[in-house]
Amino acid sequence: MRITILTLFPRCFDGFLDESIIRIARGKGAVEFDVRDLRRWGLGARRTVDDRPYGGGAGMVLLPEVLVRAVEETTREGDWKVIFLSASGSLFDHAAARRLAACDDLLLVCGRYEGFDRRAVELTGGEELSIGDYVTSGGEAPAMVVVDAVVRLLPGVLGNELSTEEESYAEALLEYPHYTRPEEFRGLKVPEVLLGGNHGEVAAWRRARARERTRRLRPDLYARHLLGLRSHDAEVERNGRERRTK
Repeated sequence: MRITILTLFPRCFDGFLDESIIRIARGKGAVEFDVRDLRRWGLGARRTVDDRPYGGGAGMVLLPEVLVRAVEETTREGDWKVIFLSASGSLFDHAAARRLAACDDLLLVCGRYEGFDRRAVELTGGEELSIGDYVTSGGEAPAMVVVDAVVRLLPGVLGNELSTEEESYAEALLEYPHYTRPEEFRGLKVPEVLLGGNHGEVAAWRRARARERTRRLRPDLYARHLLGLRSHDAEVERNGRERRTK
């Protein structure tokens, strides 16, 4: 996979791309990175990249000419998925991470100031994504979130492929609680079921705790989980009817 990042602050990514899972993925040849300074496409001697918004208001807006030229030159070869990191975009979630992990070439454009001229998104066929219902100073931190969430899903990166199947959001559920040694710490004990060695009981306990935690902390996500269960049950029933009729 190739991931290119367009940003006004390329040094933000220096340490991030050389640590932890990202470093491992690069070492395995699963992903290549290219971080480019948007000012390369700035206008005039001062490399201008922004201007005041039409209609008034605080802040500056990134120029469409700069953004479009940068995207078009970057995506000249390959089959690129273009993502603009924006607080006004659709929510980046686990499903979106899986979708982007299936791409060969991914371009992340980091916003700054008041954001992008909308025409840049439309002319490049890009998609706007937001990492949550809050505002960051720019798209660099969101880009790191997207990179981390996507790269860990690439085949062979984590080593144990089950890791990505059992974690939070894989089934619209938060992950179950984890425990390790010692068995007792400051009066709190590891649940007995985890010590008994019965894999079936452990799986059932983890499933129940995941559902309870999701229901309590994320009722919106739990509603999606229940909807998925109903859809699955309906599919099983439909397949059963089809087999009986045959």
